[in-house]
Amino acid sequence: MASVHESLYFNPMLTNGVVHANVFGVRDWVTPHKMALLVLLSELGRAGSQLGLLERRRLNRLLLPLLQGPDMALSRLRKAIEECCPHLAGSVHIRLKLMAEGELKDMEQFFDDLSDSFSGTEPEVHKTSVVGLFLRHMILAYNKLSFSQVYKLYTELQQYFQKDEKKDGADENDMELTNPEELDGKMEKEELDGPLREEEIACSGPLSQKQAEYFLSQQASLLKNDETKALAPASLQKELNNLLKFNPDFAEAHYLSYLNSLRVQDVFSSTHSLLHYFDRLILTGAESKSNGDEGYGRSLRYAALNLAALHCRFGHYQQAELALQEAIRIAQESNDHVCLQHCLSWLYILEQKIFDSCVLLEHSVNKSLHFGLPYLASLGIQSLVQQRAFAGKAANKLMDALKDSDLLHWKHSLSELIDISIAQKTAIWRLYGRRYFSCTSTMALQQAQTLLSMNSLEAVNVGVQQNNTESFAVVLCHLAELHAEQLWMLFDQKIQFERAMNDGRYHVADSLVAGITALNSIEGVYRKAIVLKAQNQMSEAHKLLQKLLIHCQKIKNTEMVIRVLLSIAELYWRSSCHTIALPVLLQALALAREYSLQYLASETVLNLAFSQLILGIPEQALNILHMAIEPVLAHGAVLDKGCAMFLVAKCQVASAASYTPQKKIEALESAILNLNEAKTYFAKVDCKEQLRDVLYFQARLFHTLGKTQERNKCAMLFRQLHQELPAHGVPLINAFK
Repeated sequence: MASVHESLYFNPMLTNGVVHANVFGVRDWVTPHKMALLVLLSELGRAGSQLGLLERRRLNRLLLPLLQGPDMALSRLRKAIEECCPHLAGSVHIRLKLMAEGELKDMEQFFDDLSDSFSGTEPEVHKTSVVGLFLRHMILAYNKLSFSQVYKLYTELQQYFQKDEKKDGADENDMELTNPEELDGKMEKEELDGPLREEEIACSGPLSQKQAEYFLSQQASLLKNDETKALAPASLQKELNNLLKFNPDFAEAHYLSYLNSLRVQDVFSSTHSLLHYFDRLILTGAESKSNGDEGYGRSLRYAALNLAALHCRFGHYQQAELALQEAIRIAQESNDHVCLQHCLSWLYILEQKIFDSCVLLEHSVNKSLHFGLPYLASLGIQSLVQQRAFAGKAANKLMDALKDSDLLHWKHSLSELIDISIAQKTAIWRLYGRRYFSCTSTMALQQAQTLLSMNSLEAVNVGVQQNNTESFAVVLCHLAELHAEQLWMLFDQKIQFERAMNDGRYHVADSLVAGITALNSIEGVYRKAIVLKAQNQMSEAHKLLQKLLIHCQKIKNTEMVIRVLLSIAELYWRSSCHTIALPVLLQALALAREYSLQYLASETVLNLAFSQLILGIPEQALNILHMAIEPVLAHGAVLDKGCAMFLVAKCQVASAASYTPQKKIEALESAILNLNEAKTYFAKVDCKEQLRDVLYFQARLFHTLGKTQERNKCAMLFRQLHQELPAHGVPLINAFK
């Protein structure tokens, strides 16, 4: 059953995956990387209509992460531009080279020319656009620089460009000293590393406000939706420490550090970062600015609430209860109903560890609805459904309750709770399926696949699959269990089918076909044809096998094609069309050898030997049998081993007709020994029909050899089986199995 425990954490930093950061004292400034971006924008404006639509579209998609992201090496920036427009990358490099190798006045002139982008009746850039705002911020930041700061920026630009030149020179030397094979391997490794290596993302210096906001929102969103794509815990903590080094009062960085510590189950670091987050909110007055004088108390009560949630996560229930009591006390003093409802939800979680607190949960749901808190109300409904499912309440009432909660989810776009609701439905169908054995496994499978195929509804993650949630993991577990059960059920049905066929209880086998078809339609149709064949309904079996053959050839199910061909050949034998069966068997043998299906090839050869026996050439059949029987006896099923030995005995008896009397007696005695071995195999699988045929054959051979006592014994056993399993009018010789 899906748990709603994790969803009750109050996260003041995340709203639809966006981190609301306020980097106090950090503003936009000009860096060599941003100057390279300004050159790119300038060259993009100059290119105008010379750029193709596809190239311009690629560049536009590239610009936003470049403007928002941290600074990067010039070589990496050039590579990103080259992937979109190689010609423009060359122009940017030349323009930067002229500026870096020129004089200081060249950089001054460059910034003066940037203002022209906004002039004219149809300016190249609109002032309020993303690019326009970036240009205005950079121009303003540059104009505020003193002369010494301008000179320092120019020096940094030269170093930025020279570092790229040195790297290119080193790469050229490596290319001259490296053989082509090693160079190809190096290039392939660089391509496989991908564009988002951690060493490239690392912040070399203080970030601007927008860069810090972008970095935190990106990492927070990845931690919530797909943790594998976020920076590794150690790397992320290093970046956060770098941010906090330049601005220790950056509250949201402390909160992301708290989330990062939770990833590695670090109790001390997570507690430390959480307390620092709320301390910084109080010290900087951020809460007071947004919430008036009440902000100070709000930070304290939510600090206590989050501390209770943290202790509860790590199983420290006594400490969690103390922190929760503190949060309730402060919330009651401030008359904060929202905080009290959060506290009530956590109180339910803590108390359900001790006793059934259904009444408390119902009260929480009613209060949450009263105060317009759909998130908490829905979580309460989910918990009630879970609790009542374990209590054995009617499934239809539980589904109605989940339907009501779904209305809240879709109305307020609560994507995380939509996921939890679907996971709950999957769990309920699985739970009630174990009780009532209805079609619930199909419904559970449908619900699980619905969640796995859903995309995020969040504004910052539209179209992104969320595969880092508890609901996702729960559904995957249910799906794995469903597949395992269906696999087991299929084989169980097939085993029961084989036993019924071996016992000659064709009506029982026919009743099992429906169950096999529900789990595997192709296998079900094949088994139905086998039953019809055993019941001597040849025309119906042939029509069914022909349709199945066409379908399996279309979907390239080679194994089933061969099995169908073997069954069709058997139909031809039973209909005395022996010559027509040979091309069918040769087709099956060609397919089995082409696809290296050794066992099916051996089975096909046994069928060919049986065909030759029917056509009156038993000596040739014996020669073929000696080639094919070894794999069957070594690796085959017990029933197949018995059928193979039975066929060998039949061929020996048929071949003995042309032998001398003495040699004929030896051949018949050898056939009896093979029949004894076949009888042993058939007895192991309780195949009464085949046992009856072997006993009949042995009785005839003992009669020929004049062994009356052995003949009478076999005849008596045959009569017992024959009375239990009456014949169906099929001659003994017209079936291989």
